[in-house]
Amino acid sequence: MDFGRILSKLDHCVETKDFEGAKELLRYWLEDAKENKNERGQLSLYNESMGLYRKLGEKEMAVNCAKNALSLIPKTGMEDTITAATTYINSATVYKAFGMAEQGVPLFEKAKVIYERELKEDDGRLGGLYNNTGLALNDVGRYDDALASYEKALATMAKVPNGNLEAAMTYLNMADVYDKMRNDPERTSDHTAEEWENLITELVEKAEGCLEDPNLPHNGYYAFVAEKCAPSFDYYGRFMTKMILTERVNEIIEKEKSHS
Repeated sequence: MDFGRILSKLDHCVETKDFEGAKELLRYWLEDAKENKNERGQLSLYNESMGLYRKLGEKEMAVNCAKNALSLIPKTGMEDTITAATTYINSATVYKAFGMAEQGVPLFEKAKVIYERELKEDDGRLGGLYNNTGLALNDVGRYDDALASYEKALATMAKVPNGNLEAAMTYLNMADVYDKMRNDPERTSDHTAEEWENLITELVEKAEGCLEDPNLPHNGYYAFVAEKCAPSFDYYGRFMTKMILTERVNEIIEKEKSHS
């Protein structure tokens, strides 16, 4: 199985929005891997499949792929590997995306053990893990744990080239935690209304500062992050920031189209 070639074809299908073609490609090679008892190949394909179905909002298929991928880890003898950790993260992200964060949190925690042991402190994958773990913890109401996870994400991304892009998302995620806390009857009395507002405002402003870093290249990934952050700025009343980011995203897209 030439997995690199399969991924190349899959990327082309997704880029051209040929999602049926992407599904068919993955289905075909999954059947091939099953017929040839290629369990590692199946694991790789299920990882790609759950990501595709998650993005398409197809819960049943995404969750089914996650369950199949998780069941293959012990069969392949890869329990303590980066591949296993990535599978845990992909599966946990599926569960989180479809309102099943409680099932996702233990998987993020299993991945954390492996990543922290195997990866260097300046590896961007660690920052991504801490960010995604924070999102799930926030969903299940573990606010303090979520904030601690985001702090770890910030510490990691400070060591990564162009880490301010991820940091911008992290600061907005932290603002969301405080926003939930101030509306939670069990936590709202932790601060006065003004203090809650100040905490959130400070984080939103830090996110703005990250995206204004003059050293950041205004490329496709910048556009992806800016587009993802724009609704949060709108939610927190930063309408001008949202407008500026939207204009930048459109400029980047048009520039990339002209060069294609």
